[in-house]
Amino acid sequence: MEWSLILLFLMGQSCFINCQLYEYHYINEEKTWTEAQQYCREKHTDLATVSNMTDMKRLLNDTSGNMTEAWIGLYNQTDGIRKWYWSLPGVEFNESETKWHPGEPSDVTNGNENCGHLNKNLNWTDTKCDHNLPFLCYDETNRTQKYHLIREEKTWQEAQSYCREKHTDLISGMKQLQDGELERVMKFAGIFSFFGLFRDTWRWSDGSSFSFRHWNDQLNNQKYNTDRCAVAVFDDEGRWKNDSCDQKKPFICYDDKVILVKENKTWEDALYYCRDHYHDLVTITSLDEQRWIQEKAKKASTDYVWMGLHYACTLDFWFWVSDEVVRYKNWASGEPVDDCDMSGAMETGGGLKWRKINDLEEFNFICSKE
Repeated sequence: MEWSLILLFLMGQSCFINCQLYEYHYINEEKTWTEAQQYCREKHTDLATVSNMTDMKRLLNDTSGNMTEAWIGLYNQTDGIRKWYWSLPGVEFNESETKWHPGEPSDVTNGNENCGHLNKNLNWTDTKCDHNLPFLCYDETNRTQKYHLIREEKTWQEAQSYCREKHTDLISGMKQLQDGELERVMKFAGIFSFFGLFRDTWRWSDGSSFSFRHWNDQLNNQKYNTDRCAVAVFDDEGRWKNDSCDQKKPFICYDDKVILVKENKTWEDALYYCRDHYHDLVTITSLDEQRWIQEKAKKASTDYVWMGLHYACTLDFWFWVSDEVVRYKNWASGEPVDDCDMSGAMETGGGLKWRKINDLEEFNFICSKE
């Protein structure tokens, strides 16, 4: 069986680095947001979901003709249920992992305290997003200084824009907040500083839970707002504004190049199924791709989903069936211990990490379409 799987690997169609897991389409017809959503769902996958700054740069680089603005797939729920998020894409907010100051979040201004700030003890408080405060940036590329206290006072939205331009983003997630290096930075902070916690009622049309927002600095996350649909404005660095959903505008659709198959199969049967019906079992080569795929994994009916990752016992190495080298890795702690008859599966809950699991286990799986 081992050599037959290696042969399958060699027969797989390669997907080189310029492949994308989804593709944007600019539709230069003017429609209301709802009409645009219907069009995209009929002819493509849905209105555009934008998951990170890489996506925004793709949208800006590929802008169609003289289009100055376009609907995207973000809308404000009419029921107004707010949800907490972290500003840094890919960092998931967990209600069981918080450090609220006693009595917080208090929301004392009746629905307008939608941003978070830290005190010197790293306890959290909710506050209005249009307050002007110092803030804390995170820089993933700076190995000598990851955290930066910016004393210049800005609104939360302005602080987010500053951090994304000068560093990576506002400080986000418990891993960063529990870092001893941040504690040393906070010794020089004032009473309160903004960090990357916010909540809103905005949701993506395709049901994904991406936290990425790219609002212009005039939007301060207030509760009451009649303009419930999002527009990307291309002559403002692609920043988003909210507008009435009844306005007619061009729009952006996307085609999803991956699909979750909710059938339970062994790894090898899943591989055959993907190659017979689509293209191949999915390959993950970057953090951005991991974030996109894990949104699909969350909707699975099994605890794990198969990916196109397999261990070649005879040759003693892990490989992607698409012929990609395994560079990016998202293994759970302690994984992988190399054993024969093992393949890679992603958790569908928790940290959505990779696990090595016996090939004969049966799970849902994710296929690439091309």
